[in-house]
Amino acid sequence: MQPKLGILSTNNFQVLIKMFKRTLTQSDYFLIAANLLPVAGALFLNWNAKEIFLVYCLETIIIGILNLVKMGIVTAVRKTDTWYNQGSITKQSGLFFMFFFLIHYGLFVAVQMGIFLGASGIGDGTNITVFNFFYKWPQLITNDSIIMLAAFTIGYGFKMIYDFIRSGEYKTVPMMLLMFQPYGRIFIQQFTVIIGSMFLSFGAGKIFIIVFAGIKIFFEIYINFDRILGKTMADMEKESGKK
Repeated sequence: MQPKLGILSTNNFQVLIKMFKRTLTQSDYFLIAANLLPVAGALFLNWNAKEIFLVYCLETIIIGILNLVKMGIVTAVRKTDTWYNQGSITKQSGLFFMFFFLIHYGLFVAVQMGIFLGASGIGDGTNITVFNFFYKWPQLITNDSIIMLAAFTIGYGFKMIYDFIRSGEYKTVPMMLLMFQPYGRIFIQQFTVIIGSMFLSFGAGKIFIIVFAGIKIFFEIYINFDRILGKTMADMEKESGKK
């Protein structure tokens, strides 16, 4: 029994190690710079902490839009891909994947933004709710917010070009994996932002921005979410093959 336990322990350790990236790409450095810009703005340019947290929330929309673009590229190249559902396998149009992602991710963003706006008080006086957020959020944008949003758009845009298009990943990546790529990062980001919104009410927003930026950079840059998703996809394929 002891050798088996040793093998099990070694395998678990190897899985844990593989979750972390060992080297950084050029696109990672762009994202690090984009995440540090709000910190510099809060410390040296007196940018409003509430606006910075709002931008971190709106970053969710940028990631979703760019993911739709990536799914559109895959659809144009491959037309259809494999859909896994409760052990069954079917071929679906890329447009189906895009529509499913748009609805599911859109609801995900709307609910979390509603929670954030309510907890932080940013939406007070604007009548912004979960149901009208997507066409009323521009009311909250300032010039500083535009600068930060532009930085994140450039960072993620470069990552898409360098890691997705230039690398040729769009030719082979499963659409289902691509559809769920944003969720790991966004869950961590939004959970932390919602906690940070509570700090805003105590006037400790700038301090938490520094902590939050560090946590966000670590999970976004050093955790290999794609490897975790890939393992889940492999398990789904094995399960479907048994039926």
